Amino acid sequence: MLRNYSLRHHNTFGLDVLCNYACKVHDAGRLEVLFRDGYFGGERWLVLGGGSNVLFLEDYYDGLVLLIENKGITLSQDLGDEVVVSIAAGEEWTGFVQQMVKAGLGGVENLTLIPGKVGAAPMQNIGAYGVELKDVFHSLQAFDTQTGEIVEFLPEDCEFGYRNSVFKTLYRNRFIILGIDLRLKKNPVVKLDYGSIRQELTSMQADNPGIEEVSMAIEKIRRSKLPDPQHIGNAGSFFKNPIVHPAMFDLLKSEFPDMPGYHSDDGNTKLAAGWLIEKAGWKGFRKGDAGVYDKQALVLVNYGKATGADIWELALEIQYSVKTMFGITLEPEVNIIR
Repeated sequence: MLRNYSLRHHNTFGLDVLCNYACKVHDAGRLEVLFRDGYFGGERWLVLGGGSNVLFLEDYYDGLVLLIENKGITLSQDLGDEVVVSIAAGEEWTGFVQQMVKAGLGGVENLTLIPGKVGAAPMQNIGAYGVELKDVFHSLQAFDTQTGEIVEFLPEDCEFGYRNSVFKTLYRNRFIILGIDLRLKKNPVVKLDYGSIRQELTSMQADNPGIEEVSMAIEKIRRSKLPDPQHIGNAGSFFKNPIVHPAMFDLLKSEFPDMPGYHSDDGNTKLAAGWLIEKAGWKGFRKGDAGVYDKQALVLVNYGKATGADIWELALEIQYSVKTMFGITLEPEVNIIR
């Protein structure tokens, strides 16, 4: 157990937050000991993987922080045209995707270069460029902090939604994800119809792209738009893309003809939060060391010495501005830790 531990290197905003206690978790046995010792009974606790989707509002977290560091990637089942790959929660997501692309297993190549660890992927139902985790999800294993048991979750148990799952709603602060199983294809069919994938592939002269070319194209796109947290603190997309009724979209489109919209599976229309923020005049804005990235308005950044409160204050100002201009309330994608 680590006392008064700095989380600066465990959150991609680079905020120098101290926690009361930190514990590195390499296997389920460590969680079982913590359970028997009563840490989950009344102690405030938080799970941190890569810290790529959190914003601490205070400079001290009065509780226990669990740093998930278990490792392992194995092919656990052969299903003919597909294989089930088992990945420990503490594996880096980007490294896992690279390994699957090199192995010729398809399904996660569009999720290239998403920061963070594997355990966070089902919590957020991570997604990018037309693919979400739920599209390849098979099952997961999680430690129940109420019973001390390890529980398996199937797709229907997880209630996946847009950047959402049961682990952020009904089971928030109850289960600790230990590992996930994904179904990947031996003969993958690439998905190219989102964003500028085709345009990037054309510039790469990739006439018959496979998953390796798609992964490379998406990596180039992401690197051109998103800052590296090693140089500029950020948590990627700060807000969710809002989803509105088609009638609402038509009304907005009549006032803002250049507004982009994308049909969602439920018949509604997904708007581009970055476009809304940029249209409201925030792109490149900076107040002290808190700012809006000049290449992608959806990304809030810490230029060095901003506090979590500084970044949150900026986020609230952006929310108010977009609400006033478009009548749309932006919801944070980042988890706010108070």
